Amino acid sequence: MAYSGGLDTSVILKWLQDTYGCEVVTFTADIGQGEELDSVRPKARQFGVREIFIADLREEFVRDFVFPMFRANALYEGEYLLGTSIARPLIARRLVEIARKTGCDAIAHGATGKGNDQVRFELGAYALWPEVKIVAPWREWDLNSREKLLAYAERHGIPVAAKKKGGGSPYSMDANALHISYEGGGLEDPWWTPPDDLWRWTRNPEEAPDRPESVVLTFAKGDPVAVNGKPLSPYGVLARLNALGAKHGIGRLDLVENRYVGMKSRGCYETPGGTLLLKAHRAIESLCLDREVAHLKDELMPRYASLIYNGYWWSPERRALQAIIDASQEKVNGEVRLRLYKGNVYNTGRRSPDSLFDAAVATFEDDRGAYNQKDAEGFIRLNALRLRTGARRRNRK
Repeated sequence: MAYSGGLDTSVILKWLQDTYGCEVVTFTADIGQGEELDSVRPKARQFGVREIFIADLREEFVRDFVFPMFRANALYEGEYLLGTSIARPLIARRLVEIARKTGCDAIAHGATGKGNDQVRFELGAYALWPEVKIVAPWREWDLNSREKLLAYAERHGIPVAAKKKGGGSPYSMDANALHISYEGGGLEDPWWTPPDDLWRWTRNPEEAPDRPESVVLTFAKGDPVAVNGKPLSPYGVLARLNALGAKHGIGRLDLVENRYVGMKSRGCYETPGGTLLLKAHRAIESLCLDREVAHLKDELMPRYASLIYNGYWWSPERRALQAIIDASQEKVNGEVRLRLYKGNVYNTGRRSPDSLFDAAVATFEDDRGAYNQKDAEGFIRLNALRLRTGARRRNRK
């Protein structure tokens, strides 16, 4: 089973043992959630789990999933940087690999029957293991609220990390190297203002440093490879950007989104490093991409983002789109300078050895014949032909 050590999967572990009378093998992916992993092994051992797999997937996660997604500038519904969605295909793949390695006859996950993650995990599993049997306790049991989960946990001696003040349910949270998400509790009222203590990662922009800070990102074939001139691994780049963005209160999002299963849901997200990366990547592309290629990418991006959000990472159509996107990045090389200040990020410079920006053509000064402005007249008249023809037809009426 996919095991995080949190409320849902801790209850599921005990429930699987009691309901199916089975031996459970747990798998936990370290994809940058940090301290959240400290208690996973002792919690699993507390309930007699003998085979406990904890895999450090941080570099693989960023290199093979986060960075390819950012090459596409992917945003779901124009805002969401897909921090939860992009982690699921990697977890699904490792879950299947470990299940086969240990001889398991089924895999289980802790996604609810109302959410997107059940779709993402299971589509991924079926794409990689067509005959797999999946156990989804949220679709079987009667523990249909977080309060009931807490009560079950208390009855069975299952430790639960954090309760909200006053004894209510904790937020439903998901954390990885790219983001932290928050759902449930007061967020179920779209008018409710989240308290500042909801945000665990980023500084309140009002309390961020009073002086702006600049950072330079170096790109090679569309991926960031260095920060302020220092080469870093993929995870190292994202970790550094996260620290900078969080320091300056960058990357908070309060969003009502359309879930794949049909309902609207409100969530709060912190994606500090991803916010910086998206801004910088679009800036370097503005220098290096041909106009029509850039516009084609922007047309394809919503479809690509929806495929990731809805769980189709392993689909042939996502792979086909990825091939187009990756081909567009061959000449996306160079540096971008960003300025960070109180929740905002600004581009203040970009340069590239593969730039298509030609100052001799674009200048407002004497271009020494690089561009003949008289050519524009014929260009405009040709493009106006259909407009003039249409206007003449209207005037005949």
